[in-house]
Amino acid sequence: MKHIFQIYALISLVLVAILSVMSYAAGAGYVYVLWNKIQIQSNLWVVVFLCVLISLLMQLAWTAFKRYLALEKRKLEHILNFNALHPYEKLGVLWLIEGDEEQANVIQQIFDQSGLLKHIIQARLLFKQNNYSEALLILESSPPSAFELAEILRIEIYLAQQDAQQALTHLEFLNGHDLSPWLNPLAESYKLCMKKLWGQFAVEFPWVYLHSTQFGQLETSTKQQWLIQLLNDYDQATFDDIELLQQKFLEIEPQLDQMPFENKVLWLKIITRLPELSVQQQQLAIQLLDERFDEDVFYLWFQQQLLRQNPDYIYLEQQILNLENKYIDIPMFSFVKWHIFTATQRESEADQLLSLYPNNILMNYLRIKATLNGNDELIQQLNLIFEKDTKYIQFKI
Repeated sequence: MKHIFQIYALISLVLVAILSVMSYAAGAGYVYVLWNKIQIQSNLWVVVFLCVLISLLMQLAWTAFKRYLALEKRKLEHILNFNALHPYEKLGVLWLIEGDEEQANVIQQIFDQSGLLKHIIQARLLFKQNNYSEALLILESSPPSAFELAEILRIEIYLAQQDAQQALTHLEFLNGHDLSPWLNPLAESYKLCMKKLWGQFAVEFPWVYLHSTQFGQLETSTKQQWLIQLLNDYDQATFDDIELLQQKFLEIEPQLDQMPFENKVLWLKIITRLPELSVQQQQLAIQLLDERFDEDVFYLWFQQQLLRQNPDYIYLEQQILNLENKYIDIPMFSFVKWHIFTATQRESEADQLLSLYPNNILMNYLRIKATLNGNDELIQQLNLIFEKDTKYIQFKI
């Protein structure tokens, strides 16, 4: 269709040149048409360009009609061979059934005529075949205009190779690079692609992500995955990583109120491992318990209180009373109060608690422990069973 318009534009220019020369001395000419008592009077210029316009409209109508016929004919055809399809149909079929790995040669043939995408498509096909070195080598031949596309593929390859530093270098470089003008219509899709790559990088290399300039820019669900992975890989952290983690937490601390509850719980589990942030840990735990009762959060808070050199049992008891007034029928409160009463030599009050919640595992543990009546060896064996069975207490860091 575009080709037709270009041809008629060229014809119009030629006619304008010819008529201009011929009209220079003789004028625009005069045309008189008389047909069936209808009279039309005009000049040669109008008649010529009217004929060109009518011809163009007829050409467009004929082209549209031929396309319609071809489309209807295509619907009725019985396809017997994949190779008989048009190139765009082959690409569509492969995309729909995700058969690009099986028919990689077909895809390569389709894009061989593209100076922009030929090398990038070839590199992606090699990447999917785990030929990372060859893919990186071919990307060196990609045109400068396809820079962003080549860089995205390079980052994916480095992530697959578990090369954290190379992946971070290219992510940072691409993040600070202005998008090519021809990609502006796809700016939102490009941003989503970059967010996905940053998220993948953060989850695969949680400690290296702390060193990036894009820290804190992940989507909510990805942040949760990153925090979980940070906990899982905590033993791999260096001293510098721990210091940087403390610094990053202090930076995001004012934003905690805006985070989902689950993410705040994960941050609590992280800073519980950082003695320097004990004050922040206590504040965050109280804030979370005020927002919603969570067994893990409560146990973390109580555990940290008991680990102090001189636990403040009066403060502990008051906090638990406040929580009991807010959250009704929570067996763990009785479990914790038993330990407080025992530690403060209030045996009668502790014994009264043992009659509560007869079917609760935590209280059953206390009843068995009280029955053992100070037999340290049996109590140690009971504790060993209790601590190893996660059904007793769902406390996982």
